[in-house]
Amino acid sequence: MEKENTVKYKSLEFAKRIVKLYKYLCENKNEYVLSKQLLKSGTSIGANIAEAECGISRKDFLAKMYIAFKECVETGYWLELLLSGDYINEKEYQSIMVDCVELRKMLSSITKTTKNNSSLLTPNFSLSEGGTTEQ
Repeated sequence: MEKENTVKYKSLEFAKRIVKLYKYLCENKNEYVLSKQLLKSGTSIGANIAEAECGISRKDFLAKMYIAFKECVETGYWLELLLSGDYINEKEYQSIMVDCVELRKMLSSITKTTKNNSSLLTPNFSLSEGGTTEQ
């Protein structure tokens, strides 16, 4: 299993929470439009991180990480909209938003570090909190 402090692990755990929230919104709140947008953006974060790991170049890696970052920002937007529409309460919003913000910060750090340091990517790397590290 992935280390619990890696962006890959955290994005997978976040996606699981998003799927559960999607099911809750559909089954208990009869909300299908906003929740579908949330599902798409919230699960796309981890998918783009997985694609970045297999990037064929530094530029490809960085592009996928930027997409993951943007999907994370979009997910925060949908969560705010669900809160303001009374589909989720403040406690539910804060609980999942903490994870969203943490992911956004990690992705921001990875993209900035990668952009500023061309020697980071090697054939054997894993994603960690502060960027990439050799295994």
